[in-house]
Amino acid sequence: MTVVLAQGERITIGKEGAPIGRVRMGLGWDPIRHEGLRPGLQALTGVDLDASCLLFDADGHLVDTVWPRQLVSKDGAVTHTGDNTTGAGEGDDESIIVDLAALPLRVTTLVFTVSAFSSDDFSRVSGAFCRLVDESDESEVVRYELSASGAHNAQIMVKLGRGAGGWVLTAIGQPAKGNTFNDLLPTVQQYL
Repeated sequence: MTVVLAQGERITIGKEGAPIGRVRMGLGWDPIRHEGLRPGLQALTGVDLDASCLLFDADGHLVDTVWPRQLVSKDGAVTHTGDNTTGAGEGDDESIIVDLAALPLRVTTLVFTVSAFSSDDFSRVSGAFCRLVDESDESEVVRYELSASGAHNAQIMVKLGRGAGGWVLTAIGQPAKGNTFNDLLPTVQQYL
């Protein structure tokens, strides 16, 4: 059963106290439909959003990053499945797979962000969401609707942190400005 989070809400993930081993953070979005365009032209008006995963230690230091220009973390525990430059298609447009059991113990927090690599902003995006999927059975565990539209071109989506009872997912949903994860680091630091 999927849990739908609102901004600021959190949930410990796992099944009946058992930890989840591998998860997938899926990001989906659609470009705003423009009335009167021929179907072939609609594809040309897509929006290039990029999902990123930032790995931090307990002191808030950035340990590693995974994004469309670095598809695999240095330790191999986090993998980006590739860049979708339009938002076309159903379901997840970009995904990041995390092997929680393989993460080094020094990694205590993962922050997932989305940014428009081009000059587009969220006023051109509709139906944006992120969701956490248990890779063992493909079940959707948590969904968070990225409802904020506007002139911002990035968003701090969610944070996944080690807790006493397992991994805790927190919905952040903070609009931000920046074309890559580097631009977002000052805002991300506020949520560690």
